[in-house]
Amino acid sequence: MPTNHEPAPFRGLAAGIAAGLVASLAMNLFQKAWAKALPPPGSGDDPATVKAAQRASRAATGEYFAKEDKEAAGNAVHYLFGAVLGGAYGLLAGYRPEVTKGYGTLFGLGSAAFDEAAVPAVGLSGPPTDFSAATHAYALASHVVFGGVTEATRRLVRADG
Repeated sequence: MPTNHEPAPFRGLAAGIAAGLVASLAMNLFQKAWAKALPPPGSGDDPATVKAAQRASRAATGEYFAKEDKEAAGNAVHYLFGAVLGGAYGLLAGYRPEVTKGYGTLFGLGSAAFDEAAVPAVGLSGPPTDFSAATHAYALASHVVFGGVTEATRRLVRADG
């Protein structure tokens, strides 16, 4: 039986997917807590996850989601993306343990950088210069939470010796 120091691709992928889902929930809870403590940053526009869900719906069905379904559709995109990122992280961690340095916070910072570049690049938001420092701090802190919880959960799920 492999130990948590030997690659086990399926186990790493499964642990990472589970970790990404748990971390996505933690990120949502963190953002709700932040919103209670400080005014939520943002433009009043739909979040990028809702915009992505709307694009996918339009491409698949020719229709957009109804207003009452937007939040659920955005959450589905958020959790799907978290599961994909977590799965990739869990798989890679089995082969390159150094990706877990910083207890997942470096992964979280990397996901924040990816978010800052990819979301505007695909037209789901304006460029980073359109947002305040508070909005960037909120996003950065949210992604650090995502990374740390991904690693904590991955270790818990993957613990096998």
